[in-house]
Amino acid sequence: MQPNDARILRGSAIVAAPVGVIATVVSAIAAGEKGLIGGLVAMAVVAVFFAAGSWALMRLTQDRPQLAMSAGMLVYVVQILLIGVFIVAFKGTTAFSGRAFGLTLLVTALAWVGGQIRQTLTSRMLYVDPEPSVPPQEEAAPVKSGSRDGA
Repeated sequence: MQPNDARILRGSAIVAAPVGVIATVVSAIAAGEKGLIGGLVAMAVVAVFFAAGSWALMRLTQDRPQLAMSAGMLVYVVQILLIGVFIVAFKGTTAFSGRAFGLTLLVTALAWVGGQIRQTLTSRMLYVDPEPSVPPQEEAAPVKSGSRDGA
């Protein structure tokens, strides 16, 4: 894992964790035990899906940085689709409060994305390779000018 990628992942989690905890506490106060369970499940879903998405993006762009934008969009769309599938699969569950789950999921996911944006904008990432990709050439012998007068 690149140091910049680790910083972005850590920064996202640092922003999303307190937001998720606050949303879970509010859910527990509003909906009781089922609200607490819904908030905890939502935090786990966001942590797993977004951390896995960040890891997938790092792996996709590790050797091919020119794919960063398209890979990022692909990963984001897949994350949102999988979260949607998860929501539909547990739509009628009685194990936890669906409203608490949905609201906690929404605010925690937005906080995660906001943390990614903030960390990306404030980090100092090189956009050029600091080392030359072509090794320096040795001193060449003086080249004759090719003039006809012998000079």
